[in-house]
Amino acid sequence: MTSPPDAFHEGERFVQSMVGVRERMAEIGPRVIRSYMPEQHRQFFTQLPFLIAGTVDDEGQPWTSVLAGPPGFISSPYPDQLAVQAQPLTHDMLAVNLMPGAHIGLLGIAPHTRRRNRMNGVVGRVDSQGFSVRVSQSFGNCPQYIQTREPEFVGAGDVVQSPHFNGQLDDAAMKLIRQADTFYIASAHPAVHSQEGAVHSQEGAVPAGPERAKGVDVSHRGGKPGFVRVDGPGQLTVPDFSGNLFFNTLGNLAIEPRAGLLFIDFETGELLQVSVRAEIIWTGPELAGFQGAERLLRFAVTGVRRMPDALPLRWGKAGLSPVLALTGAWT
Repeated sequence: MTSPPDAFHEGERFVQSMVGVRERMAEIGPRVIRSYMPEQHRQFFTQLPFLIAGTVDDEGQPWTSVLAGPPGFISSPYPDQLAVQAQPLTHDMLAVNLMPGAHIGLLGIAPHTRRRNRMNGVVGRVDSQGFSVRVSQSFGNCPQYIQTREPEFVGAGDVVQSPHFNGQLDDAAMKLIRQADTFYIASAHPAVHSQEGAVHSQEGAVPAGPERAKGVDVSHRGGKPGFVRVDGPGQLTVPDFSGNLFFNTLGNLAIEPRAGLLFIDFETGELLQVSVRAEIIWTGPELAGFQGAERLLRFAVTGVRRMPDALPLRWGKAGLSPVLALTGAWT
């Protein structure tokens, strides 16, 4: 088992060059981004009660979703494969996007320990029990910006009020976002929605070589409550803090601006999926005025799916990440 010969695609390399870390990442990337999961990652996923997933729809729009189950609902029969015994929530876009051969990004995150690991790959089996994913990229992430929370199951979930579908954010959605200290973002290389990125194998085989980098990615963003600024029903602005310098998300957005956001109300289980078009703001007074921000992300909202009480998990009070003491707030 070997790492892909080039761990980063052209968008990621562009952003790395913009911030002056390209040479360093060219050396580090192949060492830490693997085409299989190390044993500790395989064990980590089996302990999780929820899993964040990123997929794209028929038009290439990314969406961020969440799956939940008792610990053990995720397993790893082989180092290059995950098996998930859970079905997408009824009104979640994952129910539409999940099919053999589809690209998918997965994020395993344990808020109570601030551990997280990423796995991007290709869907293999899909049946009434769940689905499997063949690994294309596997790597860990640092614990920065993760708030500590202890999840607890509170029932079946997904037996809820009717979902709310809108073109923009309604009052309830804006209230949820203004209070949020966490969200998840899915992004994709444009090749996943073209013949170049197509994967036709029913077994979930992944592209070879540098093509491994051209998939779907989903990642975590955290900050003080209110770090996502609601500029109105059609626009959000978010500070981008220092990270692992891979720039998986920003690298995708540099060449494909569409993204999918997921906000979770940790007290009620409400889910908010937001489709957006992103703009990266590199300089300017807005950026200079937010302590700790290295860039800003501005999101133009294109669609909203709000699902009350959908997730059968609740979390206790958040313990904010200690690194957030070095970050500012919107004035």
